[in-house]
Amino acid sequence: MGETAVPSSSGESSARPEGHRRWVRITHWIIVLSFFTLGITGVFIFAAHPRLYWGEVGNNLTPALLEIPITNNYRPDELVQTVSFTEVSATAYSANQTYRIFNQNSWGRSLHFLGAWLLVISGLFYALAGVFSGHIKDDLLPRARELAPRVLWQDMKKHLALQFGPARSGPPYGLLQRCAYASVAFIALPLMLITGLTMSPAVTAAYPILLDVFGGYQSARTIHFFAFAALILFLVVHVAMVALTGFRRQLRAMILGN
Repeated sequence: MGETAVPSSSGESSARPEGHRRWVRITHWIIVLSFFTLGITGVFIFAAHPRLYWGEVGNNLTPALLEIPITNNYRPDELVQTVSFTEVSATAYSANQTYRIFNQNSWGRSLHFLGAWLLVISGLFYALAGVFSGHIKDDLLPRARELAPRVLWQDMKKHLALQFGPARSGPPYGLLQRCAYASVAFIALPLMLITGLTMSPAVTAAYPILLDVFGGYQSARTIHFFAFAALILFLVVHVAMVALTGFRRQLRAMILGN
């Protein structure tokens, strides 16, 4: 949700002085801290069972939608069958793992929830301040006329050719910038929050409609994972753009302002 400094492709100019507002800078760095906390702890939590499913249930004995080989825990085929129940049609069985499992769920989940609250509080403040100050309307949301395929393609070609023009330390932002920031602030992050809540049995006991919306606990977990992957992609591109437009200057602007 931070702001790099790529000039507006539409040639718009801002009447106010160049630079990031103080509340934007403060919430930016709080969100950065919470995002890294969530990212690191999320990887440790996921590594305890690096398999993704679709639907209500999923475990080592059910087919996975996707397996990520980041720990030995993704290897259900190496489980040793111990008891077979031949009377049931599906021949259910119990099994033992033959390798040392990776499990950092205890501290990982506690710190993950703490980071989530930090993100929610700072994100809500950013959204409210952005609405009342006009920052969201004036600086983040692209204009309807700018979303025409031809305009988007022209701006994308300039970015692919690394044609950025003179860098600015704050608004106005380029068209693709605003599309990316708006997508992160109003689609990816809220989706991460809601799917995270859906994975909590305590929350879904009070609001079971969440399971209907996402199709079950495991579907919510899978969506949560891919939303996180999209945010990581945004982070990589975001940092790359900061570096290409003057890393020290952009970093100083996001810390000190003008």
